[in-house]
Amino acid sequence: MTAIEVKPGIYWIGVNDRTTDLFEGLWPITREGVSYNAYVVLGEKKALVDMAKDFKVDEILDQISQLVDPSELDYIVVNHMEPDHTGAVRMIHRIAPRATILGTKKALEMMDAYYHITEGVREVTDGETLDLGGHTLKFVSTPFVHWPETMVTYAVEQRVLFSCDAFGGYGALQGAIFDDQCARLDFYEQEALRYYVNIVALFPKPVLKAIRKLAAVPIDVVAPSHGLIWRANPQRIVELYQRWAEYAGGPGDLGVTLLYGTMYGLTEKMGEAVATGVARAGVPVEIFDVRHTHVSYILPYLYTRRGVLVGAPTYEGNLFPPMAEALRAALHKRIFNRKAAYFGSYGWSGGARRGFKSLAEQLRWEISDGLEFKGGPTPELLRKGEEFGYRFAKSLEEG
Repeated sequence: MTAIEVKPGIYWIGVNDRTTDLFEGLWPITREGVSYNAYVVLGEKKALVDMAKDFKVDEILDQISQLVDPSELDYIVVNHMEPDHTGAVRMIHRIAPRATILGTKKALEMMDAYYHITEGVREVTDGETLDLGGHTLKFVSTPFVHWPETMVTYAVEQRVLFSCDAFGGYGALQGAIFDDQCARLDFYEQEALRYYVNIVALFPKPVLKAIRKLAAVPIDVVAPSHGLIWRANPQRIVELYQRWAEYAGGPGDLGVTLLYGTMYGLTEKMGEAVATGVARAGVPVEIFDVRHTHVSYILPYLYTRRGVLVGAPTYEGNLFPPMAEALRAALHKRIFNRKAAYFGSYGWSGGARRGFKSLAEQLRWEISDGLEFKGGPTPELLRKGEEFGYRFAKSLEEG
């Protein structure tokens, strides 16, 4: 890939990763990939802002070399210490030994812990500026977006915000790095939502605090460390992140996430009837089989939609394990205050409904209804299932 000018004197030198299967070792990106966006700012002095994983160091160095001899770098700005941003730091620091590594106090503590680099580092404080000669960088502390050491860097004259993980998203860049060049903006917005819920959703208050802190800053370009660079409509991604952070304190949009798991197809058959009822009520429904769908793809719908329908059989006196695992992931991400209902089959004894109730109480979900049946559903039971789904969906319209 080649270095691309973002603004005069500011260049993207990012790389795509289409080989990593699990982001953070947890979240699938096999199909989507991810980009690691790094930037070079060329003034009288030269600064590298953010980096990439260690196995991408050659590509990063090649792109830096298109602009400047890497050994001539004066500064390496570390907005965030996670190794997908800093894995290349050892090699780059060896090649550019006179470059000063800049980061928050906590970042430099982590630099020592992760890479044992203690020489050639300098702490920067919230609001501090750095004159590169022709470009001024301003450092703004944004703790817990999404680690405690995180900051963002603002190029004052060109009004470019290097936002690190904030305003980022999954998805390798497909020939275009800017929002106005992208033919599949909906894909990147959906992947930004999945990224937000997977990575950042545990910290809505720090996200909103950071957005308020940056509200008075004139921004022409939002340049995150993952995903598209937003230059045509930089406020779009900021507004999306604000809306997503606000979901943590609200009931969600009108819509149903229907999760089901099934051992022999009996609960699945009832799930089809329940979904028919929801659709008949005119309420959007998204259906996931928890056995085959990674929770990474489920969480954004649980996070944004008001209603949850859980269909699962009893397994050894309790909730079907893949369903319990999915709900525990929602609990970890604090997806609270939803309306929910249970349906499912049992053999000789129940227990799934009780297991669901226990998890739903921890999630602070309002449980409105239930439909538990022995064995396979009869035509009459399926009719009841459709009415069950219809009633639940209509109840969501009441708020």
